[in-house]
Amino acid sequence: MELLDAIRSRKTTNGPLRADPVSKEHQKLLIEAASRAPSHFNSQPWRFILIEDETYRQRIAEIGGQTMTQLMAEGRFFQRYRKYFRFSRAEMEQRRDGILIDQLPAPLRPFLRHIFSDKALALMNKLGVPKTLGQDNTKLVQGSPLILAALLTKEEYKPDDLSGFYCLLSLGMAIENIWLLCGDLGLGIQFVSTPMEVPEAWQEIKSLLQVPDDLELMALYRIGYLPDGAKRPRIDWTSSQRKTMSQLAYRNVVSPETRWPEDE
Repeated sequence: MELLDAIRSRKTTNGPLRADPVSKEHQKLLIEAASRAPSHFNSQPWRFILIEDETYRQRIAEIGGQTMTQLMAEGRFFQRYRKYFRFSRAEMEQRRDGILIDQLPAPLRPFLRHIFSDKALALMNKLGVPKTLGQDNTKLVQGSPLILAALLTKEEYKPDDLSGFYCLLSLGMAIENIWLLCGDLGLGIQFVSTPMEVPEAWQEIKSLLQVPDDLELMALYRIGYLPDGAKRPRIDWTSSQRKTMSQLAYRNVVSPETRWPEDE
């Protein structure tokens, strides 16, 4: 795959993955790709845990589902991410960011635009939507044959120091290398984010994975081979839209006059 094609086709896998184990050859290639990312003074502060054992994956999946249910039921999920939700293609075209909710169960569609209100939250709780979403999340993570944990060495990662910033930059680039290679290898990948938003849950995962004191657990990703003709999840979205050059770039200095021209 050409690099620019890989970048343009990069995407997140919201749906299920095949149960087939990710081959050791492909696992090795993913870590090699990560290791080729730039880092400050070639410090290479990243470390990775490749989690295949069903017991560990099952518990991480349960925590993922429980935290999804909790965040949805309490309204914290919507409060945090409401600014990114789009409800029509026209709105998506105008904003050119966020996610377009284009797949939703029929009982919820009439409430789509009122999804952030207290009344809608109460109704969703009454209908058991948070629990359903939590169960769906558990199944997705549990059904992923490989979970990748990304960590940073505390020798380099000091959040209150510039080294912490450098480490985050380099980890982001390492993960992007993994993400792009997944597309080339026929793998899907998705960030498992909800446990991070509940401190007790994140601590449980750190204990489960026996993360030592000299490492900081930063993120989890589920990975597996993409199935043929898989159905979309019952609640799903698209997010392929991108801002235009005139929305993103300036020449030399930041001012309305130096924006990248719309017609170039």
